[in-house]
Amino acid sequence: MDFPPPAHPGPAEDQLLVLQGDHRSSFVWEGQLSMQPLRPRRPDDLWEFIGEHPFHARVVARLQATGFYTIFELGWMQLDWSLITALVEQWRPETHTSHLPTGEATITLEDVQVLYGLRVYGRAVALPQYIRSMTRAQFLDMMMHFTGYRPQGDVGDSRVALSTIRGHMAFLYPHITSEMEDLHIKRYTRLALLLLFGCVLFPNTSGSKVSMRFLHHLQELDGLPQYSWGAAAIGHHHLYQLGQEMQQHTDIPAVVDYGRRVAQLARRTVFQARDAVRLDHEAQYATSEDYHQGRGVPQGRDRAQ
Repeated sequence: MDFPPPAHPGPAEDQLLVLQGDHRSSFVWEGQLSMQPLRPRRPDDLWEFIGEHPFHARVVARLQATGFYTIFELGWMQLDWSLITALVEQWRPETHTSHLPTGEATITLEDVQVLYGLRVYGRAVALPQYIRSMTRAQFLDMMMHFTGYRPQGDVGDSRVALSTIRGHMAFLYPHITSEMEDLHIKRYTRLALLLLFGCVLFPNTSGSKVSMRFLHHLQELDGLPQYSWGAAAIGHHHLYQLGQEMQQHTDIPAVVDYGRRVAQLARRTVFQARDAVRLDHEAQYATSEDYHQGRGVPQGRDRAQ
């Protein structure tokens, strides 16, 4: 009995999906990749730290007011690595969508709002020009002013190691009490949010640092709910990163040019939203409370109930 030849894993036409030669499915097809599932980076250090240092009730109240506490409630989750590997193998960097038998699929603003409880409308998360031109020494001074902690080293960029933030929070932890001055509660809350930004919402390629530029938005904790953090998170992981990734293919001039335009579009969209104060889109999604009941963070003595 004659069997039909096996189907090729690549696209039938390469006019749009021009990166097939470097796609994971091509290497799988050629037998160059093992059958072991991927093991992506994950913020285990963050959840282990919180497990060992449960938030005081006053810190919990502050985090709840910012709108980020839902993510801390989610905490550590067991992931299906085989499923993630399958989705990665169906992921197309040209379109930032997974090409499935049922059609294309990707992460949407609604996903971010429902799963993380983040706003997807409001003021754009953008930086003024003076923040983007600050030196590391100036960022360190800013860090000292708003968190009470100044990392060592005046040479480098605007990033700070997450391990040093955890170390300082561990030092402060025994002193967080019901009688502590509110200034120090705010500082501890800002440090916790920097960990969240660097580990979960806006991780960089190293997975070990966070930008001190976020201190611009953390100055006024009460103003954080005004911003569209959901749109910022999904934009960081998708549109801008898509443009940057496509520009790495220097052997295909058309792809490089297209990637540059995508990255410019992402930046221009943020700047326009910043100038207009509010995004034009008003989401009609149901509130996250209608969908999600989070698992509480670990409890401790005199901690949140």
